[in-house]
Amino acid sequence: MTEKTTLFTLLGNYPNTAALKQGSVKSDLVDLDFADVKVSNTAFKPLVRSAKFDVGELAIVTFFQAKTYGKPYALIPATVLGRGQHHTIAYNPERGPLAASALAGKRVGVRAYTQTTGAWVRGFLADDYGVDTAAIRWVTFEDPHLAEYKDPGFVTRAPEGKSLVQMLLEGELDAAIVGDNLPDPRLKPLIPDADAVARKWAQAHGGVPINHMMVVRDTIMKSRPDIVNEIYRMLLDSRRAAQPAQGGPLDPWRFGIEANRRSLEIVIDYSVRQQLIPRAFPVDDLFADWTRAVA
Repeated sequence: MTEKTTLFTLLGNYPNTAALKQGSVKSDLVDLDFADVKVSNTAFKPLVRSAKFDVGELAIVTFFQAKTYGKPYALIPATVLGRGQHHTIAYNPERGPLAASALAGKRVGVRAYTQTTGAWVRGFLADDYGVDTAAIRWVTFEDPHLAEYKDPGFVTRAPEGKSLVQMLLEGELDAAIVGDNLPDPRLKPLIPDADAVARKWAQAHGGVPINHMMVVRDTIMKSRPDIVNEIYRMLLDSRRAAQPAQGGPLDPWRFGIEANRRSLEIVIDYSVRQQLIPRAFPVDDLFADWTRAVA
């Protein structure tokens, strides 16, 4: 019997990963040694800067940048975190009304300019609300995950000791990308009926926006495609154990290249236009190693 391979793994706790992380999805070929990380995005920096993990989830824009700078990871067509993004940008209505179409010249906070959620939201603002997002004064609070990347000139760092929510509540920011949940009851989503808008957008644009997909060390992809296929199988079995049922544009955890193609094309385009990457990647180039492995 072949000895099992153990891989140091970064993977968050989601409904679609529960069966895998709790041990009900098993393998005779590979053991996944899960890192003790409460919030996976806090470990993206060591993943891309020091190649800390053998396999892991990674924000898709961070992967594009990692590929740009030659980091040693290959992409697996497995989305482990996807969601509507329209609800993630908020404002403080106590400071007066504000429309998404009126953000040019305003100060808008975001954790980091390279954050994938920010890339999606800026794409919506540009395409659906007519905003020149380079005319927004973006205010950040963290460095990019990739040390090689430098923010565009229209991005500035918040003063030391300031927090995003504090600045938004006190009027130092006009709006901010705050994440999945509003961090203060005084805040309100900038886009009205955001959930309904997000569903309509997903149905018209090939699916729910992708946040995190899986990556694997490129040497493993090349030398042990059987292990990579087994990782994919385990992730897929774990996803199948979760609700809602699989399939369709509103599925937040889509597997396979074709199921994710349109969303990837869109976020690649957004990334080029927002100066996050210097050139567009054809979707098939993202999965060249994967395609060779599964073949």
